Amino acid sequence: MAEIHPYGEPSEVLDGPLKGWTTWGKGADPFETANGPFCFLAAEDGVRCAFQPRREHLNGAGALHGGALMSFADFSLFAFAHNVLRGVKAVTLTCNCEFLAAGGCDGLVEARGEVLRETRTLVFARGLVTQNARALLAFSGTLKKMPR
Repeated sequence: MAEIHPYGEPSEVLDGPLKGWTTWGKGADPFETANGPFCFLAAEDGVRCAFQPRREHLNGAGALHGGALMSFADFSLFAFAHNVLRGVKAVTLTCNCEFLAAGGCDGLVEARGEVLRETRTLVFARGLVTQNARALLAFSGTLKKMPR
């Protein structure tokens, strides 16, 4: 049985390039549902996150919109912290992003990262967004655990 996430029950992607990956569940986060689906996959070497970019993710210059990448980075912080949060709700306190290169619709956008430190009330994490093995965005953030 899947663990219940505080923002909705995880659901498995049933088709497409992310078949077998997990999302938080339709409607769990209306913004992510509209802009994703953003997915994650827990593996022995850590959590991977991904989304399949579409035309709606592009800016006027035809590159992935910075806001789409930043939204995906925020999602990824929570996926990386999923196990340390242990079902506790959290909010983003900080999210720092550095754009490294432009991306497009020609392949999955992926993120890998790690939790750097956990305190009683905070989680510090960082990651790197790539597409076709090219670094697009470096990011770090702090999540604030919310009282139960």
